[in-house]
Amino acid sequence: MDNNVRLDSAPFSDELNLLLSIMREDQVEITDIDWDKFLALGRHHRVYSILFNHLRKTDEVGIPLRVKQALKKDYESNTFNMLRLSAQMEELCKQFYKTDIRAIVLKGPVLAADLYGDVSLRTSRDLDILIPMQDINKAEELLRGYGYVKEEEYKTILNDWKWRHHHVTYIHEITGVTLEMHWRLGPGPGKEPAFDDLWERKRISTITSNPVYYLGREDLFLFLASHGARHGWSRLRWLADIDRISRQNLDFPKLYKLLKEFRLLHIGAQALILAKQLLNTPLTVDLESITASKNAKQLANDALFYIGQMINLHTPPLPEHVANYHKRHLFSLMPTPHKILFVMSFLYPYPEDAETLPLPKQLQFLYFPLRPVLWAWRKTWKRNLSQGEV
Repeated sequence: MDNNVRLDSAPFSDELNLLLSIMREDQVEITDIDWDKFLALGRHHRVYSILFNHLRKTDEVGIPLRVKQALKKDYESNTFNMLRLSAQMEELCKQFYKTDIRAIVLKGPVLAADLYGDVSLRTSRDLDILIPMQDINKAEELLRGYGYVKEEEYKTILNDWKWRHHHVTYIHEITGVTLEMHWRLGPGPGKEPAFDDLWERKRISTITSNPVYYLGREDLFLFLASHGARHGWSRLRWLADIDRISRQNLDFPKLYKLLKEFRLLHIGAQALILAKQLLNTPLTVDLESITASKNAKQLANDALFYIGQMINLHTPPLPEHVANYHKRHLFSLMPTPHKILFVMSFLYPYPEDAETLPLPKQLQFLYFPLRPVLWAWRKTWKRNLSQGEV
């Protein structure tokens, strides 16, 4: 089955097209390449290990030795980092297990081993571990005991952090290892699999001597697709993950059920369309069948805005046109029920309301009826301030 999806990759630079050709393991044609830009793209998209792994097995004519040496250096540095993360991941998971905290590793070394067969072939900046909501405080105490310091405290009111956010970041005060402790797969509001269900379908990684649990294959596809979509597929590393997992033995009926239940069929389809068109990912008839959606095709084309440029969504402030585009794109990704919840969430009090009008805890329920008034007052005050009237 071929839905004849064609993405408009015309804006892609020669350097990006070369990078994609190497990732696809095509016969590459070297044109007038800016090699510094090529290296910058490889580092931005976090695929330098994949590039090096392919180039060391071939004798591509026309790629300068300095480029290959730079990729080799990046690859070796990443290998060291992944081994360091592996050791820390195993130790933390062992301690979680000892204290009866169920922990599921979302990415990192276990993902590299599962998808690429080698921890050195995927980059990871940090560790991402999912913990049940009821164990967050106990897990935080354990992390503090191991030298992890919370990067920042969320401002919160009426426990809105539980659904407005989905993780908190810790940094080890000596090693510098970054860990994100999740209580949700993604930010709310929105429906997602319950932790108990994810735990029931979990797998055990074989890269460590102590048990390290990670997501079941179909849950992992759901997570990778929604995570990549939320970040605009602005790093090709996330699309490479989709390419790899799509080549595994996915249980399609189970996957389809999950995507449909959590209203993510269009997100899964977007990921598959991008992987097929940009990385030549071979799709089974079943996987191909969900890519026919007109909405998914549009979402895939919309993602080229991020892929065709070196947009780093993790480095604020974003240029105004990028920030506005991203806000619109995130909203377009939401299914209708999610959009309704998202709009309604603006009626839920924000920490800024408490800063505007401090109330004792027993009266904070009043922020619900007062929120429109407080919001309007802040807008008026900021407008007057900008006009020099305050």
